[in-house]
Amino acid sequence: MSKLYFRYGAMGCGKTMQLLQVAFNYEERGHKVCVIKPATDTKNGTKLLTRIGPERETDFCFDKKTDIFKKVKKDFAKVHCVLVDEAQFLTRQQADQLMQITTELDIPVMAYGLRLNFRMEDGGFEGATRLLQIAHDIEEIKTICECGRKATLNCRFLNGKLVNTGPDILIDDGKTEIKYQALCPKCYFEHLRNTVTEVK
Repeated sequence: MSKLYFRYGAMGCGKTMQLLQVAFNYEERGHKVCVIKPATDTKNGTKLLTRIGPERETDFCFDKKTDIFKKVKKDFAKVHCVLVDEAQFLTRQQADQLMQITTELDIPVMAYGLRLNFRMEDGGFEGATRLLQIAHDIEEIKTICECGRKATLNCRFLNGKLVNTGPDILIDDGKTEIKYQALCPKCYFEHLRNTVTEVK
């Protein structure tokens, strides 16, 4: 039976790069893949873009109303693997639909995403929470903090200051510098003590 895989890690750990490598490996062997991402990830349009250069057009983008199982069954039932980027933005129902793809269509699904939001909570990422509950295989993709320790937390900086309040999705208004960085807990709390500010 095919499996549902969840690969999670802090920002900058190479999740999208790994997804593209998996897609390449399948296609190099003559297999077809279906690559998808949420429509809320607007920074690169319908493309997946990595920090170090490689990119790829997605097969489709989904919103919260998309039934991913029905879409794959209708248009991609003959693929050998479904690859999901930014999987934290799935709804709980869509995470279950990925499991349905593995059980009913016998297609393996590999989902890549964040485990925690910038407030160190999972409440904003119901897709990640559900995948941690139901995936057959769960693996952390590791990265390092600016200090050299293992980075596990996703941090939001506005105009150079760490913030731990505000909406889960923040759209760039062109006036505020928005930056995300992976930090270890020690550096996170040091930044928090020194520069924390609130977003109204």
